[in-house]
Amino acid sequence: MPARGALDAVSSGNSSFAASGVWNTMSAAQVEPLVLDAESAIAHGTGTLSIDASQITIMDVAGAWLLHRLVAAGEAAGRPVQVAGLTGPHEVLLEEVAENARPPIAPLPEPPYPIRLLNDTGKAVIDASEDIVGITAMFGQTAIGIFKLILNPSRLRPIAILHHIEYTGVRAIPIITLISMVIGAIIAQQGAFQLRRFGAEMFSVNLVAILTLREVGVLITSIMVAGRSGSAFTAEIGSMKMREEIDAMRVLALDPIEVLVVPRVIALMIALPVLTLLADFAGLFGAGLVSWGYIGMGPDAYISYLRNIVGENTFWVGLIKAPFMAMVIALIACREGMSVGGSAESLGRQTTTAVVKSIFVVIVLDGLFAMFFSAIAY
Repeated sequence: MPARGALDAVSSGNSSFAASGVWNTMSAAQVEPLVLDAESAIAHGTGTLSIDASQITIMDVAGAWLLHRLVAAGEAAGRPVQVAGLTGPHEVLLEEVAENARPPIAPLPEPPYPIRLLNDTGKAVIDASEDIVGITAMFGQTAIGIFKLILNPSRLRPIAILHHIEYTGVRAIPIITLISMVIGAIIAQQGAFQLRRFGAEMFSVNLVAILTLREVGVLITSIMVAGRSGSAFTAEIGSMKMREEIDAMRVLALDPIEVLVVPRVIALMIALPVLTLLADFAGLFGAGLVSWGYIGMGPDAYISYLRNIVGENTFWVGLIKAPFMAMVIALIACREGMSVGGSAESLGRQTTTAVVKSIFVVIVLDGLFAMFFSAIAY
């Protein structure tokens, strides 16, 4: 037998109604016309509107919605509304329908541009502080992991370290040497071209040698490694995070920092100084080719001149920076990988963020080192 519901006016003046029977999805088609008639009557009535729901036997969301329409009609007519007789579950259901039936809150007007700029600046400062805290925490966890390896060398994973050295170091040699050689040649050519008007082309060798060994070699290498290896670190760890492999490591009592982060940090701190050394030689080689063809300085004269102008401190400045930049790149890349969510969009976003942050921090760190070495006259 089909479910049936009823709605009857029990007093004159359309001020009191009694709902009874089944008020659910099955009876909605039969109850809704009664609700429409009652809404029209309520709109033309006066006084307090009373609805007796004590005889409702079954009610679901559809029935609660129809009952809410009666209440809303009374409120729209400016009449006080009283609903009596609802059981506990039915009363909760009506309250939930009424709560979700409210019109959406109108959005606040957009604040002026200075306020928005101040708000964006505040968010950027908060994000930067969170990044600093996160990277510091990652550094602390990595330092603890390395200390554990020192106390217990059997925990070291040499195969993983050698794999990352091969990927981040050996496979990066062609692109690093090529880029460094081209940049060294460009600096030498532009320096000689600008100094020629003063008859001082020879000093272009001073320019390219000091600039390459102290700044350009390590900086270009770090930027290339951040874009190449840093992004790979983030993508690898992020993919593991998406597939819940990192959670599985924790279940197996394996420390993800010790297994994933420490080998990458150690490998990059070994590979980046070597790549920096190769980049220095490649840059000087490119500058030597330009000097030979552009200002007529032969290879013997070029090498002899380099020996006279390049001090030991100039050579070591770039190499001292390299391990610190490698550590920063690895920590940022691994932290962003650990921050990946469960979607491919999150993986792509964190990979891009890792590269941008790494390059930014590398440039800032290079500037700090430059000021430090200038301050100590080294």
